[in-house]
Amino acid sequence: MTDAAPRLAAVAETLLGTPLPVRVRAWDGSEAGPPGTPILVVHNRRALRRMLWKPGEMGLARAWVAGELTVEGDLFELLDRVGGLLWARVPATPAPAPATPALVPTVPTVPAAPAPVPTVPATPLRVNGSPPVLAPPALPQPVLPAPAPVPQGPAPRRPRLPGRLSRAADTAALLRDPRARAAVRELAALARPWPAPAAPPEEARRRGGPRHTRGGDRQAISHHYDVGNDFYERVLGPSMVYSCAYWSPGGTLEEAQHDKLDLVCRKLALGPGDRLLDVGCGWGSMALHAAREYGVRVTGVTLSREQAAYARKRVADGGLADLVEIRIQDYRDVADGPYDAVSSIGMAEHVGADRYRDYARTLYALLRPGGRLLNHQIARRPEPDEEAYRINDFIDAYVFPDGELSPLGTTVGELERAGFEVRDVEALREHYALTLRAWVARLEAGWDEAVRLTSPGRARVWQLYMAASALAFEHGRLGVNQVLAVKSAARGDAGVPLRPRTWGPGPEESPGA
Repeated sequence: MTDAAPRLAAVAETLLGTPLPVRVRAWDGSEAGPPGTPILVVHNRRALRRMLWKPGEMGLARAWVAGELTVEGDLFELLDRVGGLLWARVPATPAPAPATPALVPTVPTVPAAPAPVPTVPATPLRVNGSPPVLAPPALPQPVLPAPAPVPQGPAPRRPRLPGRLSRAADTAALLRDPRARAAVRELAALARPWPAPAAPPEEARRRGGPRHTRGGDRQAISHHYDVGNDFYERVLGPSMVYSCAYWSPGGTLEEAQHDKLDLVCRKLALGPGDRLLDVGCGWGSMALHAAREYGVRVTGVTLSREQAAYARKRVADGGLADLVEIRIQDYRDVADGPYDAVSSIGMAEHVGADRYRDYARTLYALLRPGGRLLNHQIARRPEPDEEAYRINDFIDAYVFPDGELSPLGTTVGELERAGFEVRDVEALREHYALTLRAWVARLEAGWDEAVRLTSPGRARVWQLYMAASALAFEHGRLGVNQVLAVKSAARGDAGVPLRPRTWGPGPEESPGA
């Protein structure tokens, strides 16, 4: 009997309270849902068992990583179409009694489209030599048909998946609705037989004890970065820059990454002989650029052995060993200041909220009076109740173990509490959306190679993570900001120009050039 997809669609529509905006294909070949839309392919019943045995976002995440769920068509479009339904935060009715465990499926909490945000005028851009596209890309907004009417009796409140079903109280509240309970029973019938599938090997094992110890941070960094430099070359391209690029009309990914590194150097007012500490130096791209283009003496620190080996080879090949030193070292253990400048590009997300003030104080102490910090960091939107913020389960298990995002205001406040004077903040949200789309394009164009270099599951993690993140930046649920802060000298001299957006000459314009 080939009816699995219609039954799945009925379950989903009952729980969501609206017709599906995408098509579903089940393991028996049956299909349901609107034609002409991306297809979510459920390859076997194991995907459903994962959702039932692991309520919350981890169930669907594990099924995706294991290859039991795939997408035919545009992954961006599918995520965008389902995002407003599956990832919207819908307040759940409080449960009157302690909750009991429930077998209810949810999905990774990829940020969804909020209320409309002001649009940026479209500018033709060219990514990696592809035909020009508009930036930021326009996202299709599906027109959904009205929910089917209730056939008899007064219309009850429709069940709908709360935003965070991993919370037992939300699950219990949902299951008070008899239609939701019936939908879960139907899902359980489709998912049989019942053994609990093992987690994919790409999932990080949770460690006990406090977060962000030196040993814990080394393990977390190794999980994310020590998966093979060749794999990162496939995704990031020759620049080997793993952070938001700085795009110009008609520019390529490589040009945009060059421009970002140069922007950082100019904001830091680097010049020949200056000492720069690059915290979280990655594969050495910032250190190489600063030394080669500005004559700066750079110390780069990373916890990843693979990154350090790669960066040291690039330094030697570039003839810059007299200017650049790459260390495997925790930033908390750097003790050879003072430095003229510190760059922290995409590293602060690993610090943790509880350690952020110490992070800011450490960097402040490493700077000379008048020295500058450029902190390039992803930010989330503030929570109505910041105490309720939790690390995303999918990101924590598969992408950035122990990674935490903070609102921009929190970051600025902590820098100021450490003694810094914040002089400039530049938001690059749309630039990161374009960067992520370029990385996804590179990954998908070399998919077989990426799988060979790491594993099918690892490649799927990156595909989902980057595509969902691109939409989060496009919709304004995530941002990325460059914060320029100064350790002011005596009598308050910050050494910053009156027009701070005039960052100074590039290397070709330097006096005597």
